[in-house]
Amino acid sequence: MQKVRQSLQQLIQNDSFRARYEAMKQEVLVHPKVQLFLAEHREEINQDMLDRSLVKLYEYIGQSVNCEGCENLASCKNMIQGYHPHLVIQGKMIDVQYDRCPTKVRQDERKKHESLIQSIYVPKDILQASLADLALDDKGRFQAIDFASDFVQQYEPGKKMKGLYLYGSFGVGKTYILGAIANELAERNVSSMLVYLPEFLRELKSSMQDNSLNGKLEVVKNVPVLMLDDIGAESMSSWVRDDILGTILQFRMLENLPTFFTSNFNFEQLLHHLTYTQRGEEEKMKAARVMERIKYLADPIELQGKNRRD
Repeated sequence: MQKVRQSLQQLIQNDSFRARYEAMKQEVLVHPKVQLFLAEHREEINQDMLDRSLVKLYEYIGQSVNCEGCENLASCKNMIQGYHPHLVIQGKMIDVQYDRCPTKVRQDERKKHESLIQSIYVPKDILQASLADLALDDKGRFQAIDFASDFVQQYEPGKKMKGLYLYGSFGVGKTYILGAIANELAERNVSSMLVYLPEFLRELKSSMQDNSLNGKLEVVKNVPVLMLDDIGAESMSSWVRDDILGTILQFRMLENLPTFFTSNFNFEQLLHHLTYTQRGEEEKMKAARVMERIKYLADPIELQGKNRRD
């Protein structure tokens, strides 16, 4: 330690180093934030502490605080991206402590929000939907938004709550409303999953080859709020109706797990779709059983109006 002190003393005697040292010291001491910190802690800080902490103070003034001068996280100029410095007193030293900056906090919150909304084969723009942006130009749309708002406000895990069965022609905004509900739920830290059913069923069929079917099925069965998009657009088979849809809906019905649906079919039309398989088999009883589960889980609301995709 003595040798280190001697080396430092020798270095300070160097005219060039002393000039740089004094310039750095002056730059630090005239910095507004440093002056404010020194004034707030004037009873704790002496000259010896100040001299020992000069390097830390210089580290502090060269960085952004509260995202000043940083347009986004990618342009962050701080030593640790997304973290800004604060001066603190640690023992006999002034030190620099790093905390998440406002931009980092917003990004982390956004990632957390997005992680609460799982989606399978659903367009990304749907996941940005908001109830506040929905037009109230249709009676069914108004009813759906009113129902959705109440659902989000009253949701509690394990509480028996019905979802929505939104039906209507192409492009009237059925899936968009589900996306908006998912976003509102995420704001309350409630996880949901929005599934484009026809494509998901095709994936399940291929999953039989690699033995991953049961795992995928379990995820969908157990998610707190499930949203099945475009039921009725899938190719109907006994396996799809009884072993997949029937299994998912039965489990969620027994466990009081809210489930939402969209479809181009009303209940009567969906019953007909479920009754006849691709092979032409007519299975009214099995179709009726699945329909009873859907009716138990969701209330129907028809959406009308123009095709908003045009």
